[in-house]
Formats: sequence, structure tokens, C-alpha cells
Amino acid sequence: MFKDTKAFSGFAVDDVPKAKEFYGQTLGLEVTESFGLLRLHLAGGGSVVVYPKENHIPATFTVLNFPVANIEKAVDELASHGVHMEIYFEDKQGAKGIFTGGGPLIAWFKDPAGNILSVIEESE
Repeated sequence: MFKDTKAFSGFAVDDVPKAKEFYGQTLGLEVTESFGLLRLHLAGGGSVVVYPKENHIPATFTVLNFPVANIEKAVDELASHGVHMEIYFEDKQGAKGIFTGGGPLIAWFKDPAGNILSVIEESE
């Protein structure tokens, strides 16, 4: 039924201008805005819609993952832009916040609305 549709995901924020700056300037994504909504244009042709929501409550799970070739480099670059890595597993995340407790290397951070994002190292 939906095999050939170009589906997309979305999530809410409490401040669209702040989100636009964060996703466009800090993370370097192509961001377009129309009708008060943001569209994050992802590599490969995918997109995510970011929409305003009154009384926004941040997601308690990861809403967007960014695969990277080198997680150390990605975390360092995010830190250079003032992005703070979140610590969820103190005994399994080093000083940079990279989870090394099994599975892929991953580090979490939040957007200005408090939604959880991650960088995750791709295995070859």
C-alpha cells in the first residue's frame, strides 16, 4: 500500500527559530521552512519535519541518529560548536560521552528543545 510513498518522520520543538539555527548552523543540515514548519533535508534524499508544539515535552528516546565514520571526530566537532554530550551510563561512557558498553559506538546529545539525538559510528 505505501511501498512507493516517500514517507518521513517528524518531531516537535518549543521554539522553531532556535531549532532552525541549531539544525542549520550548528549541525550543518540543509533546513527549509514553510507554514511554520521546518524540513530537515538528510543525505540520501530523506527528510524530517520539525513542528512547533505548545507545552512541548522533550522526547525521552532518540528521535534522530546521525551515522558517522569516526565518532571521536564527530563528538569533538560537536563539542567545538558548544554541544554537550549526555551521560546515561556513567560506567560505560568515557570522558567524551561515547558509549562503549556493547554494540555500536554511540554518543547522545540534545537539541535546544531537549529532544535526544545521537551520533553513531557506522561499522564497515
